[in-house]
Amino acid sequence: MAHQFSTSYLKDSIALFRYYKQLGDRAIAQVSDEHLASTLDPEMNSIALIVKHLAGNMRSRWTDFLTTDGEKPDRNRDSEFEAAPQTRKEITAMWEQGWALVFGALEPLTDADLTRTVTIRHEPHSVMQAINRQIAHYSYHVGQIVFLAKHFQSDQWKSLSVPRNRSAEFNEKVKRGEASQR
Repeated sequence: MAHQFSTSYLKDSIALFRYYKQLGDRAIAQVSDEHLASTLDPEMNSIALIVKHLAGNMRSRWTDFLTTDGEKPDRNRDSEFEAAPQTRKEITAMWEQGWALVFGALEPLTDADLTRTVTIRHEPHSVMQAINRQIAHYSYHVGQIVFLAKHFQSDQWKSLSVPRNRSAEFNEKVKRGEASQR
């Protein structure tokens, strides 16, 4: 994804969310179906469970974003870490539905909405604070997905950023407009 200069908080936030979705897409695509449900130890979450958790969070936070508490009363967060989705199709559907809610809530916003108050777990947040909170949360979990995918793929991993020992080549591609720094 090419970097786009912007002084719009909303445009940049949406671009960041798209960037993290794309990182997750590209990492998940490299993993075998078997590894989507694998963990490194019993205390870790699998990619499938991380996706399930993110989808639950996205549904809760972004459904009726401006008008209801971001922690919906029907959300059972603990269950998001149990009974992982079993198929790539299920995982992909959860992932895509969650992200559709994110973009569906953010794209209609205007700069005037940034100072509005929304609640998350009964605590007031400005819209900007709520967006920042979710960028941080999603980047954390997408990082986990990338870490697991890279581990499982080992020497078959295709870099999602600057490949190791290829910074100079990458910088030349950026200069020519053939690669993005983000």
